[in-house]
Amino acid sequence: MRIVIAAIFGGIVMFIWGGIAHMVLGLGNHGIYQPMHEDVVLSSLHEGLGATPGVYILPSFDPKQWSDQAARTEYAQKAQASPYAWIVYLPQGEDMTDMHRQLPRQWASDTLSSLVLAWVMGLAAFGFTKRLGLAVAAAVFAWLTVLVPYWNWYRFPDLLVWAALVEQLVGWLLAGAVMAWWIGRAERKPA
Repeated sequence: MRIVIAAIFGGIVMFIWGGIAHMVLGLGNHGIYQPMHEDVVLSSLHEGLGATPGVYILPSFDPKQWSDQAARTEYAQKAQASPYAWIVYLPQGEDMTDMHRQLPRQWASDTLSSLVLAWVMGLAAFGFTKRLGLAVAAAVFAWLTVLVPYWNWYRFPDLLVWAALVEQLVGWLLAGAVMAWWIGRAERKPA
């Protein structure tokens, strides 16, 4: 039960920190810009991308053509001469200011990740400092395994990737401190 309660506390702390990090500090906006001529870009998306939602990388290369040296050479020339775009595409659109679905999913994600971390923290008889160290290690691990590959392979902006590290480190330091305190407190309580 101590792990579940620690996870709930951690989820709450991460959720609140996420709101502060994005809405007050703007950490979620680094490297994300507004297009100069949004209507021009929007008007071409349906024609260029069709009706299938998903992620599109431009210029595009069909992986089935990897063994075709001529196709790879043609793509390489096009890629060097063209702009690059990584597009998350929803053909029907969505109001990003209406967060009634995203907020509960974010809280669930924060709480489930806190549950995993609290479980790891509770596996051994570590003290507060080592448990907090696990939280920092988990934050860096997640950043290295998710955001750094997106930066490396999909050209995510440097500012976005570094801001995500700051957001995760601070968030998991705060949530980790609460969870480490709770787990240690629950272990010291007489049965």
